[in-house]
Amino acid sequence: VRRGPGGVLEFVGRVDQQVKIRGFRIEPGEIEAVLTGHPGIAQAAVVAREDLPGDTRLIAYVVTDTDTTPEDLREFARRRLPDYMLPSWFVTLDRLPLTVNGKLDHAALPAPDSAVRTDAPSREPRTARERLLGELFAQALGVDRIGYDDDFFALGGDSIVSIRLVSLARSAGVGFAVRDVFEQRTVAALAEVAEELAPPTSEADHLAVGTVEPTPIMRWFDARGGDIDGFYQAMLLAVPADLGEERLTFAVQALVDHHDALRLTRTPGGPDGSWLPQIGPVGSVTASDLVHVVDLGGADVDEALVREHVQAAVARLSTERGPLLQVVWFDAGATRPGRLLFLVNHLVVDGVSWRILLPDLVAAWEAVGLGRPPRPEPSGTSLRRWAELLTAEARQPARVAEATLWADLLTAADPPLTAGRLDPVRDTVGRARELTLSLPPDVATPLLTTVPTAFHAGVDDVLLTALGLAVAQWRRGHGRERDTAVLVDVEGHGREEIVQGTDLSRTVGWFTSLYPVRVDPGPPAWDEVVDGGGGPALGQALKRVKEQVRALPDRGIGFGLLRHLNPETGPKLAELGVPQLGFNYLGRFPSAGTPVVPGNPAWTVAAETGLLSGADPATALAHGLEVNSMIRDTPDGPWLEAVWTWAPDVWPEQHVRALAEQWFQAIRGLVRHGHRSDTGGHTPSDFPL
Repeated sequence: VRRGPGGVLEFVGRVDQQVKIRGFRIEPGEIEAVLTGHPGIAQAAVVAREDLPGDTRLIAYVVTDTDTTPEDLREFARRRLPDYMLPSWFVTLDRLPLTVNGKLDHAALPAPDSAVRTDAPSREPRTARERLLGELFAQALGVDRIGYDDDFFALGGDSIVSIRLVSLARSAGVGFAVRDVFEQRTVAALAEVAEELAPPTSEADHLAVGTVEPTPIMRWFDARGGDIDGFYQAMLLAVPADLGEERLTFAVQALVDHHDALRLTRTPGGPDGSWLPQIGPVGSVTASDLVHVVDLGGADVDEALVREHVQAAVARLSTERGPLLQVVWFDAGATRPGRLLFLVNHLVVDGVSWRILLPDLVAAWEAVGLGRPPRPEPSGTSLRRWAELLTAEARQPARVAEATLWADLLTAADPPLTAGRLDPVRDTVGRARELTLSLPPDVATPLLTTVPTAFHAGVDDVLLTALGLAVAQWRRGHGRERDTAVLVDVEGHGREEIVQGTDLSRTVGWFTSLYPVRVDPGPPAWDEVVDGGGGPALGQALKRVKEQVRALPDRGIGFGLLRHLNPETGPKLAELGVPQLGFNYLGRFPSAGTPVVPGNPAWTVAAETGLLSGADPATALAHGLEVNSMIRDTPDGPWLEAVWTWAPDVWPEQHVRALAEQWFQAIRGLVRHGHRSDTGGHTPSDFPL
């Protein structure tokens, strides 16, 4: 364990042996652990070899006491590893050569001339569509290239990256849904179901402009009190020295004209006392009012300076009068890259939106520099139209019938985790405490790839299973009731395909869904978490939790509709209270120095700070304890970052730290379980009727 900048505790694993192949960071030790799970393998060593410049491949050296052949090992490994982690050759040895110090003697390892090659050159695409989709898969995943039969999720894809893939494909004239990505999974399979699209168009202005029905997440936040003007998200970017105020202003104008949500304001006067959002017409927001320049005069940017200008930018936001966006350029002169603070009120932006806005900003700036008018890709279904559809959906008989399911979830036993109770007056954002912890690539890489792939699950399923295991153990250790289930409020991206013909893959806005999940990993399995072997009970726990999550229709979006948009079911659900814990997995984000657009090193995440967020101190906390997690893609590989936020009068700090450490223990245990030869398998939800 080491303490990083700002007091962040980082749990450090072995990263010195990492190699990068085809754009993927790979831990050879993880492959070795899988191979030694074979009953006929006593030892294994995996090394990278570059026989041709730029052509790095993996070689597996194994010691076996049986008649196991390289072909057998190839099949064994293929069933447990994503394609990009499969060794290119297997070499059988009587023993591994060691140095006098007992370490692997790399120089003494034989060349793989007579070994079995397992990665015969990837086949050529069968069609032009396969070739195109292969390029788009690689772009969405941020890697150099992939195979046409590689599993999207085994390569690190998730639901949010799926939305990005759908957006890229639509821009290229190929249509398929996020659901298709989950069902087909490979380039080859998707190419069979994808459709040619007519040139894309945005919705007509009369559909995108005007009064907007408040969405469930908007109503949820309003109920917490506090000033929404102070509720923001921001990114700090390193930008070209020649950014230019005029050129930047033209680019920002293209963004606010194209993305309707950036022109949103809201006024009081709704029929139930709520605020009424409105989206103004194109041209109603002037970019020159949004762009501000700070002349550094030779000074450097530091975190204190950024925080000062964040506060000033937030003070200029107004949801009632506008604007909801501020752009601050820290001009470092003609020879040094500057910094760009891009700050947006959270009312109109979410994690997916950032993956739309930043590439659009870069593209618009580049177009202006070439003397061309910026033309962002069409946005599909507008925020205003989506809000109308949600209001109508909340009254559909099939959706209303879900109310019983949600009521049953909220009334099931959920014994208190602490002696204190959340008080909306006392327990506010301004009094909350935070703890940030990280897990290194040797854990985060299999968390993204091998473990969810083995169970046909998602990263969030693995994280929720670990949370359920940790809470159950925490209860046992603190004299709480021995209930293995815990009720958790789960955040989702909310861009679910519940209405035929809608497309939110390029729509900017706050679409988040929030819904309760009863996480029950089953009989205690903590001994298998800590014993180092990652026993079979952990796999059963993951399968149980996966099925509990899949049992909720449409990834839980119906709860918010019935709780906040239906006047009949809303008051009844409101009486049932909320879970004690909140959980959110935000997906993958670039770390410092990473390009915000793959292949464009001129625009990167700044080193001083990356994603920023804040809220009015008077805003009531939604839960006594929340964990927000994300993957930070760094040059050394992916890191899992977890931010724990809690009400100090409800949760003592030492209890939060204990639970956080147990969550990480459970994640490590599930990763170890993923290395076993008898791991994984399907569950009933993989075969829908």
